[in-house]
Amino acid sequence: MNEMPVRLVQTLVVLTLTIFLVGCSQSRYPSDVAKTLEAAGDNRVELEKVLAHYSAPEDSLKLQAAFFLIGNMEGHCYATYALRDTADADIDFDVLDYVNFEALLVAADSIEKERGEMDFQRGDKTLDVETITSDFLIEQIDYAFRAWREKPWAQGFSFYEFCQYILPYRGSNEPLESWRRPFWKRYIDIADSMTNPSDPIEAATLINDDIMSWFGFDPRFYYHPTDQGLSEMLANGVGRCEDMTNITIYAMRANGLAVTSDYTPHWANSGNNHAWNAIITPDSDVIPFMGAEANPGHYGLANKLAKVYRKSFGQKKDNLVFLKRKQEKIPPWLGGKSYIDVTAHYVDVCDVTVALTAEIPDSVDIAYLCVFNSGEWKAIHWGHIESSTATFTDMGKEIAYLPAFYINEEISPAGPPFILHDDCSLTELEPDTVEHTTVMLTSTTRRKQEISTDGVAKTFFTDGQEYELSYWDNGWQSVGTAQAGNKPLKFDNVPAVSLYWLVAKDSDKEERIFTIEIDRQVWW
Repeated sequence: MNEMPVRLVQTLVVLTLTIFLVGCSQSRYPSDVAKTLEAAGDNRVELEKVLAHYSAPEDSLKLQAAFFLIGNMEGHCYATYALRDTADADIDFDVLDYVNFEALLVAADSIEKERGEMDFQRGDKTLDVETITSDFLIEQIDYAFRAWREKPWAQGFSFYEFCQYILPYRGSNEPLESWRRPFWKRYIDIADSMTNPSDPIEAATLINDDIMSWFGFDPRFYYHPTDQGLSEMLANGVGRCEDMTNITIYAMRANGLAVTSDYTPHWANSGNNHAWNAIITPDSDVIPFMGAEANPGHYGLANKLAKVYRKSFGQKKDNLVFLKRKQEKIPPWLGGKSYIDVTAHYVDVCDVTVALTAEIPDSVDIAYLCVFNSGEWKAIHWGHIESSTATFTDMGKEIAYLPAFYINEEISPAGPPFILHDDCSLTELEPDTVEHTTVMLTSTTRRKQEISTDGVAKTFFTDGQEYELSYWDNGWQSVGTAQAGNKPLKFDNVPAVSLYWLVAKDSDKEERIFTIEIDRQVWW
């Protein structure tokens, strides 16, 4: 008889051992681990190799770490995105074909004129549970433990903190690649350069200083929404915010630093969103910074925060997606299984109870609180509806919000917008349909309001451009249009005590909403 291949023999041994262990004591696996094994299909053998590898008594803590990773593996994946036109046809668009962001925008505009508005849509997903290898997981676990046990600044972390902030093997939805070994080797002697080798902030600063020398931000990668893997980032040397946070997570977790990616899905007083890093110290301090850009203690967030969430590897069973509710669909940013609310670490917050004045459909039992971002109201938090009210926890202050329902995958107003003040009081912005006023406007977004030497308010408009003023009354209602000259824009017959929006014709809708207080625009 011919000898069986060595790898096949090894696989059969592992399978035999695993079947024996499972058969003798199925309860040795937590329920979430058993569920993942069932979902793994043909890849189950790879996960069971990991569990068998750590079956010795001296590896009991590593086995618990394997349980954590495997038990929370559901949903983690490499996700690709495709740029498509209005006919849903793929557009071949490589951001590195353009010398800079301005050239890219010119090209994108040209494509849209020919093929209609471009949009990114999720493409293929490569699920970890179906593809991850035992070699990858074992290397991840072994090097994570080595960093935790050997690096002087990591000694104070509990096993729980280690699992949350050092052990996870991915930052977001990037392709999986081995990163612990190379970054461990790159910074192996870093403690020798430190004034205080037990200080995680000093260690993080030294590592980030090095990252800044070879990686940085490039706005072209806004048009490359698929998260880069390690090899791509090393080759390109640039990326967007998620790439910057991911490569920083790799370098720092590989060396026993508890570094996360925190984010706001929507700025509260601006368009767009943002992700950044934060380092957690053994004393549970949370210090934000921006990997490849700014060090802990030297980084400030540019805009207002209504909500801050933290990417986590472990599933959070109190997230909305896990809770019993009437409506199946959830706004995309709030439908995740693996994030936690950390707003109170960043800003002063209020719990807000809001009366819902719109009729509540029988099919709805969840309300949302929205911020105005890039021309739309976007859901930022949720609350259960009880007696026509909903309570929203830990909301940022001095922000304009809109309560809403999510119906047919669209935001539907559930009441008037309001301002949440520093003392947690609310000012509802219900337009006065009886009292009207004349308003003089100087800008479409926040500017320093000044009076020129001739006594006329300084304006920030494009000469000859047409602007439209709207007020909010269960939707944007037009007041009328005016053409800009060298004086403030005048609009008559405007409902008082409302929320307003002044938009240039054919603009990208990044203009900000405002109220009017003592004849001045107040921006939100």
